[in-house]
Amino acid sequence: MNPEQYVQEKAAASGSSFYYAFLFLPKPRRAAITAFYAFCREIDDVVDEVRDPGVAATKLAWWRTEVAQSFAGQPSHPVMQALMPLTAEYGIEARQLQQIIDGCQMDLDQTRYLDFPGLQRYCHLVAGVVGEVAARIFGQQDPQTTAYAHKLGQALQLTNIIRDVGEDALRGRIYLPVNELQQFDVKAHELLNRVYSERFVALMKFQAERAHRIYDEALALLPAADRRSQKPGLMMGSIYRALLREIEGDDFQVLQQRVSLTPLRKFWLAWRVQALGRI
Repeated sequence: MNPEQYVQEKAAASGSSFYYAFLFLPKPRRAAITAFYAFCREIDDVVDEVRDPGVAATKLAWWRTEVAQSFAGQPSHPVMQALMPLTAEYGIEARQLQQIIDGCQMDLDQTRYLDFPGLQRYCHLVAGVVGEVAARIFGQQDPQTTAYAHKLGQALQLTNIIRDVGEDALRGRIYLPVNELQQFDVKAHELLNRVYSERFVALMKFQAERAHRIYDEALALLPAADRRSQKPGLMMGSIYRALLREIEGDDFQVLQQRVSLTPLRKFWLAWRVQALGRI
């Protein structure tokens, strides 16, 4: 298996909504975003799949060295071998890849966030920076598009957090800010034990309303000149927002199950953005 086949399999195997947005890109841009997405999956998998925090930290340290060596001309991992020939053309920097690793490192170093500004820092690293790189790959022309990409990345990450409350609890992680749990009288041990209540629903409605607000803010920031090039991001926004509405319609039954959209629905939502040019 060559590096290009490796990253293609890595991206497709994840079953992610991002994969459907990539299908409509021209081949060179699709190759770049697939390799970059495979890098993000590799880093994320270290945190999610390695149970020993010490081993996970060692793996992240290895990836930091691999990124530095790759930009020095010596990539050894197939993901970096696939990505490096494309970095110059699409403006992908070592700094950005290291920031993504920084974000995943936060998952090893802390399991709680005192307030939303603290959570925003995490979202910036694991999603905002990803949006920034993706926007360049998609064909960004206007500098203002970077602000849109960061904001959209934040909205997508907040949707992930809402969807994964139960799964994260099994790993001992709570991303919902502590002061907001207190505001709605939801105890940490209730989340960790996945106890569903009216108080939990009220807390999650608050989270969902904020996510919707940030989606709207992101879309308002997208310059008209880049609406065409940024269709893949709009596809991701459409799919994730549909997922958020599905979760809302299910009264936030996210503690004991993972709510998801079917592949056909994801493809249809992506195609609709491709055809209409908007969400």
